[in-house]
Amino acid sequence: ALAARWVMEIDGRDFLKTPSVKTVRFGGSVAETLEKHKHGDSSDYELLKHQLVDPEIKDAQIINWLQEFRTCVTHLTKDHEQLIYTILRLPWLGRSQAVVDEYLAFLGNLVSAQTVYLCACLNMVVSHFTPKRVTICEGGVDISDSDDEDENLPRNFDHCHQALQLIIRYECYVHNLLRITVYIPSIRRDILELIIGKLLKLDVNASRTHIEEAEENRVQTQKAEEQSEECLFDMDEDVSADEPTRTTVMAHPVAERLDTLMAVLMAYIKDICYVDGSFHVERTKELYRDLLTVFDKLILPTHASCHVQYTLFYLCSFKPALAEAFLDHLWKILQNPSLPAVLRQAAAGYLGSFLARAKFIPLSTVWACLDLLISWIHQYIDSQDSCGKQVCCDVSLHGPFYTSCQAVFYTIIFRHRAMLEANMKKGLEYLQSLNLERVVMCQLNPLRVCLPSITNMFAAITRKYQVVFCYTIIERNNRCVLPVVRSSAGGDCVTTNTNPLDSFFPFDPYLLKRSGQLIEPLYQVWDDLLDTEPFPTKRGQQGSREDEDDFLFGETPQAEGIVGLTPNSYDSNFRSPSSLGSPPNSLQRPF
Repeated sequence: ALAARWVMEIDGRDFLKTPSVKTVRFGGSVAETLEKHKHGDSSDYELLKHQLVDPEIKDAQIINWLQEFRTCVTHLTKDHEQLIYTILRLPWLGRSQAVVDEYLAFLGNLVSAQTVYLCACLNMVVSHFTPKRVTICEGGVDISDSDDEDENLPRNFDHCHQALQLIIRYECYVHNLLRITVYIPSIRRDILELIIGKLLKLDVNASRTHIEEAEENRVQTQKAEEQSEECLFDMDEDVSADEPTRTTVMAHPVAERLDTLMAVLMAYIKDICYVDGSFHVERTKELYRDLLTVFDKLILPTHASCHVQYTLFYLCSFKPALAEAFLDHLWKILQNPSLPAVLRQAAAGYLGSFLARAKFIPLSTVWACLDLLISWIHQYIDSQDSCGKQVCCDVSLHGPFYTSCQAVFYTIIFRHRAMLEANMKKGLEYLQSLNLERVVMCQLNPLRVCLPSITNMFAAITRKYQVVFCYTIIERNNRCVLPVVRSSAGGDCVTTNTNPLDSFFPFDPYLLKRSGQLIEPLYQVWDDLLDTEPFPTKRGQQGSREDEDDFLFGETPQAEGIVGLTPNSYDSNFRSPSSLGSPPNSLQRPF
């Protein structure tokens, strides 16, 4: 309510007190029309949209409609997307100041109450940054030209910038919350928890599949438009129509909102840790502890988030000791039998994904982590062999063991080339010292439980270098009855469950465009191993997945959902006295 009230007051004017103007109209009130539409009667709803696109619409009519829309803005959900787009096409520029003021007030209400429309509102405003095109008939020939002699243009541009400033105030909320933590550091952990909790809700409601589909659809739409319409600025005839304009705006509205806020949060992290270009040890340690607390409480238990966890990924890239401290923290969670198995398995997923994807982790740290993992795995096998009972392949009993094995396999898949490139003999000796043959041949049979894509790639790599031969076990597993789950549609139908571990790889490719520019140089993309070819690749299905990074594509679970926000990157202005130095012993290297 406060947010809605706030956006209604611009330059000291309270638009709640704008007097209502009587106009001629058809149908009931907006509130009545929306209610009838909700119950299946769309006659007045369609009539409403028809009246809004009337080219002869008067100022008083626009003001009257906007006032009504503002009173029921909380009901204008994504179900009314087409109606909102119609309102955003209203000719508000060049009208009386009363229309402009009312329209700005409506925009403020809309982006506060229904953030899913933020991107659409921004696109509408920016579309007015160029003069409208008009058709002039000369000698019987229609000539299209820009209406850049309109005397109202400067005023219209001023109003566009007013609208942008109003909308961007909403984005500044997170930015300013973070600024509070600079001078009241005692509440930083609570504020980070609040912000990251909200970001996680956005993250799980913008699934990887939906983001990629939105980008693919936009590419196809752009190509179709370029083929059917002439470009606004046709200055270079050599530009290929097959190359869509590159943009940093996400096609998915929720992803767009998340991208903006992740950019704000990452800028904050950088400005806390670096003061005037110098790394600040104490400030970084304090921020790391706060983020780690929020990680344990919110991020680690959240399944299938795609991007928020990259806040720690980014922070850990600043110093090797930070990355090692994070790995040590994950390791302690994994090996703690008093913690819930689901958290231990999540920690194993983070371990493997972090080791595989973080370019800034040196090979010595990878080896140290693999040594810890493989030692724990062998001890677990020993404990099962010594119990004197028949051991069965049961995920519910041995979940942390299986996720640890998968973390080892996944790390080797991504890091084996680095292990072997410098010194092939030493690298092979190291891989053989892990005794992977015992792991894959034990009664617990991890190859049966791990994701098929990981199993197949691991088998191809280890066969090539004659480290371990997995195909006999894989073939035997394929002949056995695989774990099954009953169909969600009900009945007796069952389907093969190829992901019994409910595997989740938290550092799979980062899809957000603006904030992703900070992650890209730190990130190990999937290097297609053409020399192993363990299974057929889908080379023809690229679409928006230009780099086709993830060999797990299509096998990891996705969260479904809703929500929304928008663009723009931030340069935060957090500055404090500089301090030089490198991480002290309290950030000791755990390995």
